[in-house]
Amino acid sequence: MQKGIFDGLKVLDCASFIAAPAAATVLSDFGADVIKIEPPGMGDPYRNLPNLPGYPASEHNFAWLLEARNKKSLALDLTKPDAQAVLYKLVAESDVFITNMPPQVRAKLGITYDHLAHLNERLIYASFTGYGEKGEEANKPGFDSNAYWARSGLMDLVRADINTTPARSMAGMGDHPCAMALYSAIVTALYQREKTGKGAHVASNLMANGVWAASVLAQAKLCGAKFGERRPRERALNAVTNHYQCKDGRWIILSLLSEDRQWPTLARCMGREDLITDARFATKPARHARSVELIRIFDEVFATKDLAEWRKILDGNGLVFGVVGILDDIPNDQQMLDNEVLVPFENDTMLTINSPIWVDGTTKVQPRKPPEVGEHSDDILREAGYDEATIKTLRASGAVA
Repeated sequence: MQKGIFDGLKVLDCASFIAAPAAATVLSDFGADVIKIEPPGMGDPYRNLPNLPGYPASEHNFAWLLEARNKKSLALDLTKPDAQAVLYKLVAESDVFITNMPPQVRAKLGITYDHLAHLNERLIYASFTGYGEKGEEANKPGFDSNAYWARSGLMDLVRADINTTPARSMAGMGDHPCAMALYSAIVTALYQREKTGKGAHVASNLMANGVWAASVLAQAKLCGAKFGERRPRERALNAVTNHYQCKDGRWIILSLLSEDRQWPTLARCMGREDLITDARFATKPARHARSVELIRIFDEVFATKDLAEWRKILDGNGLVFGVVGILDDIPNDQQMLDNEVLVPFENDTMLTINSPIWVDGTTKVQPRKPPEVGEHSDDILREAGYDEATIKTLRASGAVA
């Protein structure tokens, strides 16, 4: 088994769904030993996500494959004192404890920071919530669709104009950036521990991360800025930072921020050199003033060639643009494969999505398939010093499964 930066780091993932568990997944990618603590029976309810209406049909539990790779599963019924005692024993020997249960649930199960900190002065207690741990919404359940996407203003801001309905998010769209925030908090605390020898309580939440994602315009609002009309694509203020549909129905987005320098090149690429000297578009102010007219011209031109042709032309002339990707592109995206954005599971050809950070000189753990509920319960208890008779008793009581 490959070793990584966090080889020997013991992590208890006592969380559910995506954001908090995914932070543990990143730690596991770099070699941490992660124990997934989940209730007996159904386990983490996130295991059931692909069975909900509207999700793709697959023979594989794609959601669980992504979030639970590399982990071991310990099934504990934390409503039982015996299970809490097992958890406390593990906490005493662990480096990181991660949870996203609401504060009042933590109190009921005996897993608040105050419950655990005295057991291990080096423990990093990583807390994730929907709306933060203070105020009247501290115990309010939050998902990325509501606490991250909707509450932050992103759901409203990305719609084409005020006459269209707010845009829905997709599963995990906010959770995965939030996971990186929680991961960074954990790593920051580990660095602090190296200097002080003491653990810490660290926290992040969906609402804060959502506003951070929307922070450019949110800061403008905080500064009292005056906002102009929200304009649809067809009436955008700048034609060279707009998106266009190709002949085959695919879309590209131009991002020509060095407009004065790149404008002649773009016109030539489009076979419209006449636009360079056209008085209507000869200067940046003129192009912006006539953006609607220019967008109509661009729409006509981009509709004459397929995406692949435009990629070759624009890339060949050093113009900055992006392909509006679709899921069908991902499995064979050579750039993603070359940069290990997509990596295979251990002893399998199936690909998964890598965590988005790399450290030179360190090899990440090759992803291992996720566990079944309680698959490693006995092994974990043995490593913690429990004998077979005690393990049998714990199972019989229902504290462990």
